[in-house]
Amino acid sequence: MVPLLRNHKNMPGITSLDTLLSSMQPELQNGNYIFSTFTDADIAGKLYLEPISYFHEKEGLTLIIRKEIADKNKIEYHSVFKLISLTIHSSLDAVGLTAAISQKLADKGISANVIAAYFHDHIFVPEEKASLAIESLHELQQESLKKVNA
Repeated sequence: MVPLLRNHKNMPGITSLDTLLSSMQPELQNGNYIFSTFTDADIAGKLYLEPISYFHEKEGLTLIIRKEIADKNKIEYHSVFKLISLTIHSSLDAVGLTAAISQKLADKGISANVIAAYFHDHIFVPEEKASLAIESLHELQQESLKKVNA
């Protein structure tokens, strides 16, 4: 077992759904991203693509990479996404955050590909709907804030 490297930032995040929703600050990141899959599951051989994330599935290795890197390397993709990060330290044990965000975006006709990392949740939305997604998440944040303050 690999020992956990502890530092001042390695503390548990927020688990309260009301706090998470009312305090989240959705932040649109620069750049465009694509998802691509490879039958060769060797991640070490794909690090030159500078993936921001990857996942091993039984069908192959999925990489999330910047669109310009994909284009430069002639990597096939079908959709282009923008990345929205929720700048609140959510716990990996929090219940309902992904569901609430996904539902709000679904109500607006926006697909949401959510990835939870240690400190924050990150949402990939279609490039052409990024502004609407940000507006929708701000709306959800304001609705939650009213509920908390009621």
